[in-house]
Amino acid sequence: MIRINLLGAPKPKIRAPRITMSAPSIKVLVISLVVIIAAGLYFQYWRVNKQHVQLQADLRDTDKELAALAGVKAIWTQKQHEADLLKRKVQMIEQLRANQSGPVQLLGMVAGTVGATDAVWLNRMSDDGGSVSLEGMALSTTAVANLITNLRNTGYFKAVELKETVQDEHLKEYQAFSFTLVCEKAHS
Repeated sequence: MIRINLLGAPKPKIRAPRITMSAPSIKVLVISLVVIIAAGLYFQYWRVNKQHVQLQADLRDTDKELAALAGVKAIWTQKQHEADLLKRKVQMIEQLRANQSGPVQLLGMVAGTVGATDAVWLNRMSDDGGSVSLEGMALSTTAVANLITNLRNTGYFKAVELKETVQDEHLKEYQAFSFTLVCEKAHS
């Protein structure tokens, strides 16, 4: 059934029920608020404390790992020192080998040059480090000049100087000249 309002009076508004708090309910609200805040603070403390314990455990593990790595570093440093020492020894051996072949090369070069020059032979050769002294005999002064030219052309010496040349009086049958050359090495 449908009802129709013929009076035209406005419809009364429905109001929400009003809640009034009494003193005991305010106390309950304050206490419950304090309990909630305390529970939140305790939860925060518990979480931070748990993180602290975990960080302490991580710190102990890191300290153990650091101690182990310090031992490894000491071993590595010792091995590196041994490797450097070995490298220096190898370099020393290589340098000695290079220096060992130097006189052989010098002697081979001088022997080849004297052998290629006619009418010349050596009596003595001395290596003074930066220079080489050659003493020998030649059948002519031209042969000595040819020897000087051939020694300069080897490239092993930067200067070849004739110290002296003298005709040998002991050999009457032959015309012979004794000579002394000083050759300055290009690379000593």
